Amino acid sequence: MNQKVVLVTLLAALNVLALAGVLVWIDKEATARYREVTSRPGYQLALLGAIEIGPSKVPGRVITVLLPPVRPKRVLTDVPPVELARTYVESDPSRYAHHIRSAARATNVPAALIRAVISAESAFNPYALSATGAVGLMQLMPDTAARYGVKNRLDPSQNILGGARYLQDLMRLFNNNMRLAVAAYNAGEGAVMKYGRKIPPFPETIAYVPKVLGYYKKFRLA
Repeated sequence: MNQKVVLVTLLAALNVLALAGVLVWIDKEATARYREVTSRPGYQLALLGAIEIGPSKVPGRVITVLLPPVRPKRVLTDVPPVELARTYVESDPSRYAHHIRSAARATNVPAALIRAVISAESAFNPYALSATGAVGLMQLMPDTAARYGVKNRLDPSQNILGGARYLQDLMRLFNNNMRLAVAAYNAGEGAVMKYGRKIPPFPETIAYVPKVLGYYKKFRLA
C-alpha cells in the first residue's frame, strides 16, 4: 500500500446495494481529505478508479468507502439554441391567449396572474433560456417541468400549463397569498418557508414580486 490511504470503489456492490456514503473505517485526517475530494463538482469520476486521499497512520490499512452509484443524468432535448434565446422578440403575445385561458380554467389560477408571470419571466419569448437552465414562457426548470408532466418546455401549451399548475400549488401552500406565491415562484417555496413565510431577502425576489403584481393589476383591469 506504500502507507497510502486508498479510496476503493466497489461498482458492482454499489449497483446492487445502492449504498450511499458508508465508511467502513476512516480516521479524522482521512475523513477531512475524503470530504475535500467528494466536495468537488466532478468527484463522481472517482468511481472510475482508486484515488489516494491521504497518508495512512496504520501501515497497509485500506479505507473502503462506498459511494452512491452514478446515475445517468437526464438528457434535455428541450433547450433552445442560445442565439435564438437571446435574439427572439415576440411580436404578437396575443397568440398565447388561448393557452393562458385553457391553463386558467384547468387550474383556477387567474389568467391575469399567468399572463403577469409570463411577462416578468420571459416577455412572451417561448425560447427564453436563463443562465440556470429555465426554459420557455414561464421559465420552467427541468425538475419543475418533470414534476408537472411537461415533456417539452418549448411547447407553449405544455409550458404554460406546467407553470400554472405550479402557481396553483403555491397558492394552496400559502393560503391564496398571491405575494408569497409569486415570491415562491421566483425563489422556491423552500426559501419562503425558511424565512417564516415571508418574501425572502433576495434582491431579485424583492424586485420580482411587485413587478409581477403590477402586471397582474394591469391585466386584470384590461
